[in-house]
Amino acid sequence: MSEPLSVVIVGAGFGGIGLAIRLRQAGVHDVTVLEKAAELGGTWRDNVYPGAACDIPSNLYSFSFERARDWSRKFPSQEEILDYLRDCAAKYGIEPRFGAEVEEAAFDEDSGLWQVRTTAGEKFTARVLVTACGQLNRPAYPGFPNAFAGTAFHSARWNHDCDLTGKRVAVIGTGASAIQFVPYLAERAAAVHVFQRTPPYVIDKADRPYRSWEREVLRRVPGLRTLIRASIYARLEARGLAFVAAPRLMGRYERIFRDRLAEQVGDRGLRDALTPDYIMGCKRILLSDDYYAALNRPGVELVTEPIERLSETGVVTADGREREVDAVVYGTGFRTQAFVAPMRVRGLGGRELNESWRDGAEAYLGIAVSGFPNLFLLYGPNTNLGHNSIIYMLESQFNYIVGCVRALTRARYIDVRPDVQNAFNRAVQRKFRKTVWASGCRSWYMTADGKIVNNWPGFTLAYRRATRRPDPRDFRVTV
Repeated sequence: MSEPLSVVIVGAGFGGIGLAIRLRQAGVHDVTVLEKAAELGGTWRDNVYPGAACDIPSNLYSFSFERARDWSRKFPSQEEILDYLRDCAAKYGIEPRFGAEVEEAAFDEDSGLWQVRTTAGEKFTARVLVTACGQLNRPAYPGFPNAFAGTAFHSARWNHDCDLTGKRVAVIGTGASAIQFVPYLAERAAAVHVFQRTPPYVIDKADRPYRSWEREVLRRVPGLRTLIRASIYARLEARGLAFVAAPRLMGRYERIFRDRLAEQVGDRGLRDALTPDYIMGCKRILLSDDYYAALNRPGVELVTEPIERLSETGVVTADGREREVDAVVYGTGFRTQAFVAPMRVRGLGGRELNESWRDGAEAYLGIAVSGFPNLFLLYGPNTNLGHNSIIYMLESQFNYIVGCVRALTRARYIDVRPDVQNAFNRAVQRKFRKTVWASGCRSWYMTADGKIVNNWPGFTLAYRRATRRPDPRDFRVTV
């Protein structure tokens, strides 16, 4: 007789909250969600910088089983997304244990149970362990010498007590966060120096508030919301062809980008500095309606000279010039390949997960790792996207994990076979050869030696089919 089913989920973002709901719906009620912070929300709790918003349209950025009915605009803001997650948790009775940061989780082979310990010394025991830590939760900082004595913070840890109005500000990085908060700074700061290492492709977002009559129609006609959601999904999925099968199709989008850049940036030197030299899509494509306009403002400077160091008073570039500033804001992204760090996860024989991933993280379907029974990952290796909503990918993973949990009513533990995992990951890496991400640029999607560990090299429909239900032949089953 196997132990009663119990599940510990680490993380209370979209993945953790969504899976907890789906498990409850499937009849698994002994579910504990551990969250290190004082509130749920994950990346939408942490990223509260000015202008923080999603680059997936509102009507697609919600669970299929709990569709948001009243978004205020075409693309949802951080505040609305966080409110949506709070509402979901409240409606379905999901109450995470806050302030519970997991330090270590170890699998006990004899009992078939996970022993979980928090940094505060709390201990939990569970049949199933799920990590829902996300890929964008640990801020990354540049490695150059830093002696800066002024105010400095990362965009994911925005210091709202620091009023930057009338100040001289250095923005380091031009990624997805920076293009959202730079326009805010450009309107308020006395001077903004934007330090760019590699120019991104920034395309029009076409965002706007919904008109009152549009919101009323969407409230009254549920079928219309469904139709809009399906049409957005289909349109984004079709774009995936240029990412995963035919990068040459990006040429059309590149021409549109250059035409729009010429319209928005009149200065030839600035325009050249903002024009990427790699295939569109190789790095993350960014959406903004006001970033280029912000760079045109008086007092805003784009700096492409490499940073040598931070002095006590400013930023020194490789040409020896120092730009004195009052504050530094890092828009330098995240440690995207630390999928479970800093917690330690130990599987069979005391094997440590981060050590197993020293050559690059991998998992079967991005969900299961051989040697770590009854452990499942949400938003794990090779499940990120460049063209569609991650919520769709998460729901595919929910279905698969629920199927695995059901299988454990007849087994002590299940462990994905190493040959199955190896064959899957060899196939994934082969598929990358024809994708845009393997076209020659360096990105946060890959390791230092070029192995792509973050993205899914196919369509989301293919992933949904692959995760429809677990195949018992893929696992070693211990009763």
